[in-house]
Amino acid sequence: MVEVTYTTQGLGFAYGHTPVLTGLDLRFEPGLFHAVIGPNGSGKSTLLDLLAGHRHPGSGEVLINNSPVSSIAPSALARLTALVPQEMDFNFPFTVREAVLMGRHPHIPRFSRPTQADLDTVSAAMRATDVAHLASRTLAELSGGERQRTVLARALAQTTPGLLLDEPTSSMDIRHGLAVMSELRRLARQEHRTVIAVLHDLNLAAAYCDRIVILDHGRTHSRGSACDALTPEAIRDVFGVCANVTRRNETGTMVISYDPKDNS
Repeated sequence: MVEVTYTTQGLGFAYGHTPVLTGLDLRFEPGLFHAVIGPNGSGKSTLLDLLAGHRHPGSGEVLINNSPVSSIAPSALARLTALVPQEMDFNFPFTVREAVLMGRHPHIPRFSRPTQADLDTVSAAMRATDVAHLASRTLAELSGGERQRTVLARALAQTTPGLLLDEPTSSMDIRHGLAVMSELRRLARQEHRTVIAVLHDLNLAAAYCDRIVILDHGRTHSRGSACDALTPEAIRDVFGVCANVTRRNETGTMVISYDPKDNS
């Protein structure tokens, strides 16, 4: 599988006259699980849309392996990047298996049927997200978390070297959320994918992600490892809350806690 590196150079974007992103110079490399965090309205989802080529920069540019995203044909781009949005509407009563199979479309020639290899890839993706037992159910019959795992399975079935995920565990229970984060980290480290997830849970980001970018009002506030980026000072500056950041001696995992009395 080819590797992808996403680079932004002076990236800016606005909705009408309202600036959303300003002057972003970022680099997302393969083999790492990247988190993008920040308050509501800081431009996180817009950044993912720009990286995926779904929106065009107002200024600067987005590169995939040193080529502008806008210069890459849509069919080729679909084999490089899969995007998991916060919400996805399906207008027909697709089953889970049919929805996940859509992820194989960039790899199936027009008017051709899926091969056994395509079907095996779909089955593996459904097992990875624990929706295999739901294969024959329609999406309308699923809970929010089950639908979210199905959309993630579709992206995994796309087998792209780049994975962009917008709040991938927001509707999931704890067990499935942790399993998804573990799988995303495995894909980055073992398969050398470039995985970028917008997250709101700072503890999940600290526990699973190798690199963290904090956005604030459309600009980069800080970036680096969890230790470098998720400091009490950064959390206070960006989110306006007081946080305690500690480490568990036995695992080295960072734990971020909040005192309600300090944030009332």
